[in-house]
Amino acid sequence: MTDLNKEITDLINENKVVLFMKGNQHFPQCGFSGFVVQILKQHEVSFKDVDILQNSELPQAIKDYTDWPTIPQLYVNGEFVGGCDIIKEMNEAGELAELFANIK
Repeated sequence: MTDLNKEITDLINENKVVLFMKGNQHFPQCGFSGFVVQILKQHEVSFKDVDILQNSELPQAIKDYTDWPTIPQLYVNGEFVGGCDIIKEMNEAGELAELFANIK
């Protein structure tokens, strides 16, 4: 395991909710990241934001880590949940409320 993979694993394991995104929760740097941040805030979920733009190797590392091609990426209770489209669909289906009920 590379140092960066270990860092990703540690972030995911040490935080109940982690969002790998462009920018941060106060100033998202892309619309998709901003959309997921708004959904998390709507559910009043505290989360760790990780700005992938702060490390030139992190964007590719997180994509390789999950074998998922897009950013943002949401993890809840150590599990990869999905990107923007999946989060949107889960939110509309009420599945996110169920997922977040266990972590508040």
